[in-house]
Amino acid sequence: MLLSDFDFNLPNELIAQHPPKKRTDSNLLVAQSTIIDTKFHKIEDFISPGDLLVMNNTRVIPARLFGHKESGGKVEIMIERLLNDHQVLAMMKASRAPKIDSFITIENGEKAQVISKKNGFYTLNFITNSLLDLLDNVGHIPLPPYIERGDEQADLERYQTVFAKHEGAVAAPTAGLHFDDELLLSLKTKGVDHCFVTLHVGAGTFQPVKADKITDHKMHSEYFEIDQITVDKINQTKSNGGRIIAVGTTAVRSVESAAKSGTLKAIKGETDIFIYPGYEFKIVDKLITNFHLPKSSLLMLVSA
Repeated sequence: MLLSDFDFNLPNELIAQHPPKKRTDSNLLVAQSTIIDTKFHKIEDFISPGDLLVMNNTRVIPARLFGHKESGGKVEIMIERLLNDHQVLAMMKASRAPKIDSFITIENGEKAQVISKKNGFYTLNFITNSLLDLLDNVGHIPLPPYIERGDEQADLERYQTVFAKHEGAVAAPTAGLHFDDELLLSLKTKGVDHCFVTLHVGAGTFQPVKADKITDHKMHSEYFEIDQITVDKINQTKSNGGRIIAVGTTAVRSVESAAKSGTLKAIKGETDIFIYPGYEFKIVDKLITNFHLPKSSLLMLVSA
């Protein structure tokens, strides 16, 4: 299967640069025997009592920082992953690459030491009492590359799902952005329950596939968790004849990774699962997802 099979023309002017005022007023395209063009608040019409929504409750951190090197040169830091209370894995943009053991001064005056570099990512050690507080104070929301504007105050709320809980993502699980509390309550009343996985979305989610043969592509790795409560809900839904509806590609990758052995298990760890046409799904029956960029691994997952 070739990369060119997943290419298409995507005019920039068709990519919305701001969300609608109301989350559920987003457009919804339903792919069934016929194509239905409607609004997201109508999604209840396509979900049945007894179905289960699987949602990713990761929380986006303000992972984009600006600062300067010891030489005075400007640096942009894009955090990929929190390693511990003080260290991160990050990409950095600068006119010249920062040296190992040098210090970066962040906008608020606090510093980060460059510890090492591997595969294009730097390990940075922040000299601060609270890394999360530092990010909250001077960090910027890392909007996707197809949003061609700077981050705004409203993005702090709108680029999070209403059920975001566990901090660690540098990109939102965007399919979940269209749900609000009112819709979730309405679905619950209808008999449609939901459960959560946690997958901390990394910047690699936006990286295009470059290999001509997609089977030669090496997927990025991301941390994920599925607890026993979610495992039990999924198994019970399956045994009752209900459908497992993944909200977003990250939810798909999480549950399918946890079921690699053929049995769904509670798990904490890394996943680099690459799903493309020909993959046989073990758990997921239906998918709610956004549109995806040409030549992306996400488009390949949806095609599967």
